[in-house]
Amino acid sequence: MATTPVVDIHTHIYPTTYLTLLRSRTKVPYLLDLPDKMAPPRLIILPSDDDPALPAHQRGRPIDSSYSSINQKLDFMKTHGITTSVISLANPWLDFLSPEEGPQWAAKVNNELEDICSTSQNSLYAFATLPLSASSSRITGEIHRLQSLAHMRGIILGTTGLSQGLDDPALEPVWSALESAKLLIFLHPHYGLPSSVYGPRASEYGHVLPLSLGFPMETTIAFTRMWLSGVFDRHPKLKVLIAHAGGTVPFLSGRINSCVQHERHFPENEGGGRGPKRGLKEVLRENVWLDAVVYSPTGVRAAVEVVGKDRVLFGTDHPFFPPLDEGKEEWMSVETNIQAVKDAFGEDKQGATKVLGGNAIELLGLDVAGDG
Repeated sequence: MATTPVVDIHTHIYPTTYLTLLRSRTKVPYLLDLPDKMAPPRLIILPSDDDPALPAHQRGRPIDSSYSSINQKLDFMKTHGITTSVISLANPWLDFLSPEEGPQWAAKVNNELEDICSTSQNSLYAFATLPLSASSSRITGEIHRLQSLAHMRGIILGTTGLSQGLDDPALEPVWSALESAKLLIFLHPHYGLPSSVYGPRASEYGHVLPLSLGFPMETTIAFTRMWLSGVFDRHPKLKVLIAHAGGTVPFLSGRINSCVQHERHFPENEGGGRGPKRGLKEVLRENVWLDAVVYSPTGVRAAVEVVGKDRVLFGTDHPFFPPLDEGKEEWMSVETNIQAVKDAFGEDKQGATKVLGGNAIELLGLDVAGDG
């Protein structure tokens, strides 16, 4: 048992219910079973994955049992000394469903996540998923229902919201319900940037450009639109955890703020500045948390500098980025993140301990075993 709790707040799963949904589809996203029954199915998750010119075994990504097996999740946690994980459905969530289908599938997925967590002896908690294609009343109804599920600690949200982005006025009832229910929003990318920005040689580089650059910029733009539209003025107690150490928010927050102050389009607010009434620095320090899925001490330090060491949380992004060597149990991606946190804090052992577990326990009210 770890002497101090380690909490993984960025770890995904495709539960059985969700795999059943994907297997029933023939349009993106869907599961593509291969003729070789021993080979794992391929998840066709983006339109670029659904290229009939490619052999079936080269489309999308392979989805082996590590993406759905709770036992493998728990074994992974044991291998890396992780006390507790907050699991969430991986992208693309339920964004692709019709308004009629969304609510029933959200309830099924969330109920399965709750069932999984309820038998884990407090090793697992969850972020729920919402039926964002449905009417606002159906979405808020599911938010309120989540309060009766003991292991739900928030919701995972994509960057497009109801398809128009996070500055969409139609999201107001959703923000109100989440604020009232005191549920954390885990903001996570999926759609990336237009493929044209990666150029005609993009296929030579695989997923490097979309994952390393597209995802962070997608996240940065989504959160900035949210702030610019005054969401945090109207909902001052809303809580947002931004994936991948905030994208590029920590690095660009000063530039974003400067551009707003120099933008004559914005009238002066009550504080004498321009743009939203609550400044970006204030929102980042009072409403925002960042995960530490950034793979470098420099990235961790930037996150801490912007939001404070009490607001950075450890994550692994399991089951993505598995070991490069077949048969190896330790995941380089996890070890890199743990070491990045330790190196970022140096002699400040307490600070590293908070990021690795203490901050998540406090933020989410987790019942976690440990001596620390």
